[in-house]
Amino acid sequence: MQQSINASDSDEKLPRKITVWGLWLLVVNGFIGAGIFGLPGGVAGLAGEYSVWIYLVCALLMLPVILCFAELGSYFRGTGGPIRYGTEAFGSFIGFQGGWLFYVARIISFSANSVLLTDSIGYFFEPVSFGMGRLISLALIIGLLTLINVLGSVESIRSLALFTVIKFSVLIFLVFGGLLFLGSDILPSFSTSVPSSGNLGAAALLLIYAFVGFEGAVVPAGEAKNPNRDMPLALLMGLGSVVLLYMLIQLVSQAAVPDLASSSSPLLDASGALFGSTGAIILMIGVVTSVTGNLVSTIFSTPRLTYALSLDGSLPKWFGKVHPKLLTPANSVIFFGVFAFIGAAAGSFTFLAAMTVLSRLFLFIITCAAVPVLRPKFSGVKGFVVRGGYIVPVLGILACIWLMFQVTFTSVWLTAAFIAGGTVLYWLGKRENNS
Repeated sequence: MQQSINASDSDEKLPRKITVWGLWLLVVNGFIGAGIFGLPGGVAGLAGEYSVWIYLVCALLMLPVILCFAELGSYFRGTGGPIRYGTEAFGSFIGFQGGWLFYVARIISFSANSVLLTDSIGYFFEPVSFGMGRLISLALIIGLLTLINVLGSVESIRSLALFTVIKFSVLIFLVFGGLLFLGSDILPSFSTSVPSSGNLGAAALLLIYAFVGFEGAVVPAGEAKNPNRDMPLALLMGLGSVVLLYMLIQLVSQAAVPDLASSSSPLLDASGALFGSTGAIILMIGVVTSVTGNLVSTIFSTPRLTYALSLDGSLPKWFGKVHPKLLTPANSVIFFGVFAFIGAAAGSFTFLAAMTVLSRLFLFIITCAAVPVLRPKFSGVKGFVVRGGYIVPVLGILACIWLMFQVTFTSVWLTAAFIAGGTVLYWLGKRENNS
């Protein structure tokens, strides 16, 4: 078994240039998108001054899942991430479905976030928000990101590092401004009654959207210098740094905006209260760079899914072609960019947003369930092994099942439709590769 895995890894032609810090950038930009700029108001309305602890609860809910990704990520050196985990544990069909659902979720999220970025730019320059100006701005944004990723992984990581620095600078600017102007007033008194369990559960479900997206970082393992060591480290460092930042942002926002629960733009209001109109503009720049960083992370990692599926024989060989000079999966990157633009240009993707969460939960369950199957097979590999036997994978599965019961029926039937579509593509791909 070990020889076959190594053989498939050796088929790859992508250069290994990504360090642990590059992987960490992918993790934190997967976590931090646009959600944190709007969620503090909603969670304050549900959990009041206790909302800061809901972030910690969500981090603990996702910790078993992330630990499972960390362990499996330390075993594999090839591109694909969850595709490889599902395939090696349960066969090519399950591996393909996990990768397909993840791909669909990411491309829809990318399209929706591209629209959000265009709307954010419209805050400064209104013509890009509608009509031909909107289409041109979407084409420029997606086209530029596609070009950067075709040119090479180093260029992608460098651009991601730039957006991450700006994004973190703006968010840390808000946190330190709150500490400077408000001091100990940012600490809640916890004198009010604890919200009902229903409200606390609703708050956790709302915030869980800010704790997914990390899974994209494990996909480009075939381009990491030392994925066996660096992947677990990047995932755990990413979760720790993000939850600390989230909790500080919530504390400052609650103290700066007394009526935070009724705010539709809580961080903008908090920055405006602390620094005036200049603060609001700086925060809007943070929104733009945050969404852009999330887009860069997504368009870097997601095309590697179709590349990996092609190497496995589950998609046509065209997706697995590597550019002879640039050494990037150019066909997969261009395919992603084209369909992301079509999706973004078509309009709002609000009705599909719930589907992306359910498909991710299926992916998380497959990954957690793969740990008991794959750990014995990799017993001779020097990797990151989660302590406690199989308690952690079980906790991860239970957390995902609980979250599944919170989704809508629309999400269920849309996910079922995409599974059916993926099944058709799988058999078509197998037929072509076997002919």
